[in-house]
Amino acid sequence: MSGSTRLTMAQALIRFLASQYVERDGEEHLFFSGVFGIFGHGNVAGIGQALFQYRDRLPYHQARNEQAMVHIASAYARMRDRLATFACTSSIGPGATNMVTGAALATINRLPVLLLPGDVFASRRSDPVLQQLEVPSRGDVSVNDAFIPISRYFDRITRPEQIVPAALTAMRVLTSPADTGAVTLSLAQDVQAEAFDAPDEFLEKRVWHVARQIPDPVAMARLVEAIGAARHPLVVAGGGVIYSGATDALARFASKTGIPVAETQAGKGALPWDDPASVGAIGVTGSSAANRLAADADLVIGIGTRWSDFTTGSHALFARPGVRFANINVAELDAAKLGGLQIIGDARVILETLVRVDHRVDDAYRRKVAELKAEWDRAVDAAYRRGNKPLPAQSEVIGAVNEATRPQDVVICAAGSLPGELHKLWRARDPKQYHVEYGYSCMGYEIPAGIGVKFAAPEREVFVMVGDGSYLMMPSEIVTAIQEHTKLVIVLVDNGGFASIGALSRSLGLDGFGTLYRYRTKGSLGLDSDPEPLTPLPTDLAANAESLGARVLRPKTIEEVRTALEEAKHSSETTVVYVRVDRHAGVDAGGAWWDVATAEVSDDKRARESHERAVAEKKRQRWYL
Repeated sequence: MSGSTRLTMAQALIRFLASQYVERDGEEHLFFSGVFGIFGHGNVAGIGQALFQYRDRLPYHQARNEQAMVHIASAYARMRDRLATFACTSSIGPGATNMVTGAALATINRLPVLLLPGDVFASRRSDPVLQQLEVPSRGDVSVNDAFIPISRYFDRITRPEQIVPAALTAMRVLTSPADTGAVTLSLAQDVQAEAFDAPDEFLEKRVWHVARQIPDPVAMARLVEAIGAARHPLVVAGGGVIYSGATDALARFASKTGIPVAETQAGKGALPWDDPASVGAIGVTGSSAANRLAADADLVIGIGTRWSDFTTGSHALFARPGVRFANINVAELDAAKLGGLQIIGDARVILETLVRVDHRVDDAYRRKVAELKAEWDRAVDAAYRRGNKPLPAQSEVIGAVNEATRPQDVVICAAGSLPGELHKLWRARDPKQYHVEYGYSCMGYEIPAGIGVKFAAPEREVFVMVGDGSYLMMPSEIVTAIQEHTKLVIVLVDNGGFASIGALSRSLGLDGFGTLYRYRTKGSLGLDSDPEPLTPLPTDLAANAESLGARVLRPKTIEEVRTALEEAKHSSETTVVYVRVDRHAGVDAGGAWWDVATAEVSDDKRARESHERAVAEKKRQRWYL
């Protein structure tokens, strides 16, 4: 019979986390690289004390915002192909609910993070305690119930010994390629500090094997048959290709068969941009090459994609009558979408099998792919160099950053107009070079994510691209980057407001309403058609970044941007390259339609016209059955 050790629940949990390992393909390493936390009354005496006691076993890191520390963990997990992460702890109350946004991002993007929010007293002797939510019809509710719908696993620990099965289940979910996401263990603050006899076996080293799932032979035979019958096939590579380490196998498959490969946001970089098979981004933010091939495809092979509306053009992009889908995925949920053939299994295993298939598309189709690819490459060249204008275009800044990076460097973004243009225009040369969070498109993700990526890959230069709107959501993590000696290059693009929604607003006939950063004048915050000099705000974002400890460069022309990027690259400290850009200079080429609800009645002619256009476009939507 195994022995036990007298520990508090929190001490047992920290000892457990410090002993968890994962192994895939014979490579073994620690799963938790540390704990990010902000302490309050709900966790300082429990988890805080345990982290203090075992600080030599599991490193503690401090953040400025609870949402940010979850973003750091998510970005770190993505960079490590979901084989490592951080735990995050907060107090009960606003600290806990601040983590809710981060939890949603992690689960939507299928990224493993462990959340350890404090909770109210299990004993209830002190009810209602500070920050306690009181629900008249239930006595067991706290604000942490908000985590339930956005966690892949949730448990509330109200007795110390419950931590044993809860922690083991948490690890099962966190290390599952199909089920991973946010895991929340809600820890009653009094129970964190209560002692119990923790089984020694619970505290010992435990290795979780991450298996490569083998597909069903019948499903594989049907996939091979479908590929052989297709005349205009197209592969859509999602994030699963990169997480499974299947990029080399994908390149061999595409080269042998001649099947072109389009990429989702999470899958961008699955092939180098200049690979003959790579036709770039697909969908609403896609290239003209990928979208034209998608419209005519008779077989679409999705690999590791969850088929979001941005990828399918709101179910209007794949227009060929009788188009068929084949979905390669570890998750049954995603494999079953679009009525496709389901091949449930590991992407690398499946692609290595498909490389042996004796099939190649005809010469005419290969020529068409090459012509469309060349045409799009010329469009990207033009977007990178627009010519002399009063202000640079955002596309030119993207081009300058792209040219300043090495293949092993990383570009990070998440929200606003930048992700769409990055998806179209970025020329990825490495599977880990492109890190754009678009499952949740969360404002404020960028700078914390930069910290997470740099933690995961300190040898890589990390370029954080962030618009002014998203920057203002969470500039505080510049302080965390400096505290952790984590050097970032932050490219802060200022277009005077919410440019992405501003463009959408204009397309709907709303003239940028509510998207500009302006003084309120005569009761209004201004429209895009108002004279520009009248009401711009005097906010100095560069000075803000400087006040937080960053070095700041302020280039005005695109040539000065290129010079500033070189200077930032060779600096040893976090550097912000602040540049104002033309708010209206966007890149429309290549994009597919996106379904946005429009008002059926309106007093404004432009709004009525936008609705009429939407009604016409919706006729192209299809049930893919």
